[in-house]
Amino acid sequence: MQIQFPVAEEPDQITSEKGRMLFAGQSEFVKGVVAMSGLPEADRMEVCFAGRSNVGKSSLINALTGTKGLARASNTPGRTQEINYFTQGPDLFLVDLPGYGYANAPLPVVEKWQKLLKRYLSGRQTLRRAFVLIDSRHGVKEVDEEIMKLLDSAAVTFQCVMTKADKVKVKDREKVLEQVRKALARHPAAYPEIVLTSSEKGDGIATLRALIAGIE
Repeated sequence: MQIQFPVAEEPDQITSEKGRMLFAGQSEFVKGVVAMSGLPEADRMEVCFAGRSNVGKSSLINALTGTKGLARASNTPGRTQEINYFTQGPDLFLVDLPGYGYANAPLPVVEKWQKLLKRYLSGRQTLRRAFVLIDSRHGVKEVDEEIMKLLDSAAVTFQCVMTKADKVKVKDREKVLEQVRKALARHPAAYPEIVLTSSEKGDGIATLRALIAGIE
């Protein structure tokens, strides 16, 4: 019986090299955006990364690009309320969405961020895929469901990336994966494959690079 939402396999040599070459280009911070009018010109493909606070989003972007300190995690979860743009070579934007699910963020700030996020997701024609980061230790939480529903309504394909996979024993990881698969099955915009990663160990980074390089 075929597993729904299987874990992505490691890429073959040719596909892996394509991913390596894409991320061999220079990575640079472009700008932080607080309104749609501030978005850079839509002149290349972009992928975005979404995840609740402390899921390891900055670490993953830094590992992908091989650029230490490119994406900086705020000391206070939920503090950064900007859409941060990074170039990856001449043909790709990496977009870091603000961390969500932090209760101490003021309600007006949360509402403003949600409004901007909805407009960005539904109105950015060059956005090809969203990567929703899920902590391998905790699985899908209610706040993750909210972002997935938003992506469903915006008709933006999203792929689940499990972070901090090295922090979980294999037997416990299977339980979490089962919970994640059940959650993803409720969302029509979910891409039918999960990526397991560890930014600290480098696990899954080549796989994710190859996946991004293969998006058309």
